[in-house]
Amino acid sequence: MKQADHRHVMTHRSSRICTRLGALLACWLAIGASTPVYATPPAGEAAAPLNSVTEHVILFVLEGFSQDSLKSGAMPVLSKLVKEGSVTWSANTVQPALRLPMMASLVTGLPVEKHGITWNSFEFSRGYPRAPSLFDYLDVAGGRDSAVFFMDEALYQLAKPAPYTDYQLCGALRPECGAQKLVAYIQQYFQKASSGHGYGHAVHALPHLLVVHLPEAGRAGVLHGWNSKEYQQALQTVDTAMKSVLDLFNHYNLLDRTAILVTTLSTKGNDAGGETTQAEAPAVPWIVSGAGIARGQVIRQPVSIIDTGATVMRMLKMETHTEWDSKVIEEIFQNDTAARAVPRAKKR
Repeated sequence: MKQADHRHVMTHRSSRICTRLGALLACWLAIGASTPVYATPPAGEAAAPLNSVTEHVILFVLEGFSQDSLKSGAMPVLSKLVKEGSVTWSANTVQPALRLPMMASLVTGLPVEKHGITWNSFEFSRGYPRAPSLFDYLDVAGGRDSAVFFMDEALYQLAKPAPYTDYQLCGALRPECGAQKLVAYIQQYFQKASSGHGYGHAVHALPHLLVVHLPEAGRAGVLHGWNSKEYQQALQTVDTAMKSVLDLFNHYNLLDRTAILVTTLSTKGNDAGGETTQAEAPAVPWIVSGAGIARGQVIRQPVSIIDTGATVMRMLKMETHTEWDSKVIEEIFQNDTAARAVPRAKKR
């Protein structure tokens, strides 16, 4: 796929000043290239503390990850999020259970038969999805910005330009585009946003939603085997990247107002990047922790990755009247915030 610059990075930069719902002023500006260095908080500060106010959400989307992946101790940061949050290990997914259709369902809140993306590679002729996405709903319902960092060229299919969503893609076609490089791009984004130049507003308002795609464990499992040392090392790499993002939020004093949601596009033993999939849609982990989230809880109500969108909007205390299939997973929220919950998103 042809790239727009020498870093093989695709960007749609945006910022928006919203004086009232429906009033929008947008400008497009590029991100700077310098990488800041941050002091690492002491061990134990990676997970967000107990707080009932959620102003930001981080959505980590992994690949090749299951509950079994935590048994080796390779992912202490994610293990702590599980311990301090709410979790189900059996969230429903969609068919075909492949990277692009799965991610499309996650961001549109629709099953495959409604959003229509059944293929698993970027096809320019097909264009962007017609269905509105979570990013669209966040803007319309509350004037919220999103920043999305993808690590596979296929996901360019979902990068529909909008003045309230920034995209960066660092794909597998470039060997240097690993989790560490993606984290560097996120650090650059925050530095630029908080510098007073380029974005024109403070970082506490950007981004409200950060999406981080980390597929390295799945790729290592496919290439080297699911019991290989390379797979274990990839789990560690993903966990370290997650910690770096949480450290960044801590550096900007955002972490205690941030909810973290972690899910996966494929489980251990399955290839999200293939062209064929297993007969039945797999069940995947769905983990929520941080500000406003009940601690140490096993989620009992049925969960689907399709429910991610409506739940993110509920975290940010926004209502949607759209006819998407996404629904709020109410039981993950602390009791003191449940009383102030907005009405549930409608479901077909």
